[in-house]
Amino acid sequence: MDEILPPRRLSELIGAIYDCALDPGGWETALADIADTFECSVVSLTLNDVHRNRFLLNKAVGWEPALLRLKSERHVAEINARLTEWLALQSSIDELFVTSVHLSQDYIRQSLYVEECLKPQGIVDIMHMFLRYTHSQFSEIGLGRHARQGVITEREVELGRLLLPHLRKAVTISGILDAQAIELGQMAQALDALVCGVVLTDERGSIVHANRSAERMMREGNPIRSARNVLAAGTPAASRELRSAISLAARDTTQLGQRSAVRLPDSGASPPLYAHVLPLTAGRIRTRLHPQALAAVFIGGTSDQGRAELLAGAFDLTSAEGRVLESLVAGHSLAETARHLGIAPSTAKTHLDHIFAKTGVSRQTELIRLAMRMALPVDADAPAAMPPPRAERPD
Repeated sequence: MDEILPPRRLSELIGAIYDCALDPGGWETALADIADTFECSVVSLTLNDVHRNRFLLNKAVGWEPALLRLKSERHVAEINARLTEWLALQSSIDELFVTSVHLSQDYIRQSLYVEECLKPQGIVDIMHMFLRYTHSQFSEIGLGRHARQGVITEREVELGRLLLPHLRKAVTISGILDAQAIELGQMAQALDALVCGVVLTDERGSIVHANRSAERMMREGNPIRSARNVLAAGTPAASRELRSAISLAARDTTQLGQRSAVRLPDSGASPPLYAHVLPLTAGRIRTRLHPQALAAVFIGGTSDQGRAELLAGAFDLTSAEGRVLESLVAGHSLAETARHLGIAPSTAKTHLDHIFAKTGVSRQTELIRLAMRMALPVDADAPAAMPPPRAERPD
């Protein structure tokens, strides 16, 4: 053991690793210390989503930023494929994967990941230490050596085996690999970047998450407020209407209709503000942010007409389709829209089908959600954030 690393240095390194259990913000410093100890030029701690081929977590030291982005954007599938193939053959994840040992030279020469991300940095070998492995995810620390440092040797492998139990304990205690927490942080950051207020509630209207704008509105008590952690409006009547819309969204989205838009009194805004209630029971935001969230309430300053115009322009809607869209975004049902515009219900339905085809959505609630996203400006003071998921066009 002394030959691998002096006892004092080993103790200091293990101490730095366990410091991260109490302060996850220290992982970059610890990773840099690990890289230095292993005589490596780059190091990364990743949590890999095998099904979606993406990094849920990617903390790296020594990587050139542009190449790190390229790795995340283009090469996760190749990395996942090689490592999961190898892991599936192992009896234990205690084994370490070394590129120069476990991949053929022919494969290395043909690898796009090697060509585009490793060669430009002079990286000639990488050792992977696995912290967690399931059918859907794995986590690893990857240490890469520059040409001037040479390939990974038995010393680095033995040192990796020595530190691996301590690394696993530290990441488990720190919670840094908690995929749910990672997703929560990303989506919460995205919602905080919106100028409009966004409140996620359960079926009774209890608040399970509010973005910064909504929290500010509730502190001021206008146009929404929190009544014992239940979302409320400025008047009892509006509060009842709001809770009714939330309850309906959580129970039966097909009947939501015009009740999805609740006018907020006493807001002082011109035009008046509306709370748009959208269901989350079948969407992705609920699972990505909060399992108890069954409805999302958007409170924005952009007029319904402005939202419809933005969406109509983006998807090249006709003037007739635009008028139908404007009415729907304002909270009217399709039957009410037909009466208001003086057209047959079948004509309104045809216009709606054309709108669906052009925008790539298939339900009115999805259309309203898309219109809301088209008009929600980003807060300039908010940190850069992952945007809400876009509506997917059908095949």
